[in-house]
Amino acid sequence: MSATTPIWREGVTLEFIRSIGPGTMPEHLGIVFTEIGPDYLRATMPVDQRTCQPMRILHGGASVVLAETIASTAANLLVDSSRFSLVGQEINANHLRGAPFGELVTGTARPFHVGARSQVWGVEIVDSRGRRVCVSRMTLALVERPLVVTPPTPRGALS
Repeated sequence: MSATTPIWREGVTLEFIRSIGPGTMPEHLGIVFTEIGPDYLRATMPVDQRTCQPMRILHGGASVVLAETIASTAANLLVDSSRFSLVGQEINANHLRGAPFGELVTGTARPFHVGARSQVWGVEIVDSRGRRVCVSRMTLALVERPLVVTPPTPRGALS
């Protein structure tokens, strides 16, 4: 994929991306989308009481949540969301180094494969010094959204 030609569907902005997550796990964990490039999506997450393990370092599960949040959001920005969704099939992560309490980690997702029925994304999570904390790969399946048809209200029924 060319880094000069944006891969996103028309009209995708950082403001739009930030508007789709209120009240969900990413908001609860402090995940904030910070940048959308021609072929990548980036977000940050604090290492704090919500995301650390008892040893006061970044919890591996929180790293996976960050990776899945960025990759699944990015994947869904490539399709007509009125007709399709991409849902996670598999995710893996290699935890390379700890990130201490108080750190801010940054994840960047880029596509490895964008196919007609599946996508594969790679996510690299780094600390504030640019050192790799975790690398992850996520596979997503394209599913057609069901057509929701509202049945007509029978005559004489209360609405």
